Amino acid sequence: MVNPSQAPADPSHASPRAPRMHGGWLARGAEGRFSVYVPRGGEVLRWTEEPGGRFDGPTGLGGGGLLPFLAAAQGRDRYVHLVGFRATDTGAEAGERHVELVHSVQFQTGRPNVEWKSIGHSNGKAEWYGNPAVAVDGQGRAHVFVRNRGGGVSARVQKDAGGWHPWWDLKGGRTDRDPVAAVNGAGLVELYTATDRGLLRYVQHEPGARPVAEAPVATPVVQGTLAVVTGPSGHVTAYYADGHGRVCLWSPGRGLVPTPVAQAVGAGPLTATPCLIDGYECTLVAQCDPSGVTSLGAFMAEREDMGLYWSPSGPPVLAPPTLTTGLDGGVALAALTPDGEVVFTRQMADERGLALAPWFRL
Repeated sequence: MVNPSQAPADPSHASPRAPRMHGGWLARGAEGRFSVYVPRGGEVLRWTEEPGGRFDGPTGLGGGGLLPFLAAAQGRDRYVHLVGFRATDTGAEAGERHVELVHSVQFQTGRPNVEWKSIGHSNGKAEWYGNPAVAVDGQGRAHVFVRNRGGGVSARVQKDAGGWHPWWDLKGGRTDRDPVAAVNGAGLVELYTATDRGLLRYVQHEPGARPVAEAPVATPVVQGTLAVVTGPSGHVTAYYADGHGRVCLWSPGRGLVPTPVAQAVGAGPLTATPCLIDGYECTLVAQCDPSGVTSLGAFMAEREDMGLYWSPSGPPVLAPPTLTTGLDGGVALAALTPDGEVVFTRQMADERGLALAPWFRL
């Protein structure tokens, strides 16, 4: 097998202090205020930034017995789509747990979310096979992707007039339990995952269409480490660890083959986001070292030849921070500490370079 999996275990066994979270669980509203979403105690808790930068909360958003996992994504309308797992029953075999996916939306910062609704699972009454990825296309439709029983990928997509299309089987085999999704400059959804043979991309060819798998690219990649960013060209770039101590990237839309860009600081997952630094469009990448301290590296967007240089920041955390940008294009970061608390920082607009304010607990 080319690519060993370092995917996390079944989220039903995750610690409430160490929930598993994917995507944009730090979100920015249309007016510029940030919200943080964390699954805890069978529901999702939300902290909301108030004028002056103070965070209010936590506020419970319900969920009806959610497992400690959350995937989140925003569209161009800034609506926040939340997807979690809920246990349905216990299977016939000892320890087997059936799960369903549930979905909710928050339309405005600080306002109540809509009721959580089940969107089922591609395999009906299913065991856990992997964690979902969520993306919201240019028309505001949520796309939910999850690994299925056969090891391929299934998708469920919102309809224009409400409701959801049936589950689509996108095929594939032995895929990563943690796929990642992005929306390109044309508003179309792309899904990236790893297999035992290399990297695999699913692409839409028109709005609302079923994503289609392209031929896999043979290259070493550690499963569970993928992150994606849409650059100024409108093309998506995937970042990952290759298992040989390197961070690599792949941007098939730009014709860029898998390419090492830096030495990794650890062996775990990456996160990444576009941002502005000194007025330049840049990409910021984060990874944790073995002690849990976050290292950040930035370079001008789509200029991989410039290299990536790390700088440590903040206290030890459970996983690399989730990253997003403010109205000014500066980056904001949120992460979970080992005791389950949320820490936050943001770029200081009046400082040159990637200067962050002191981290603080919400």
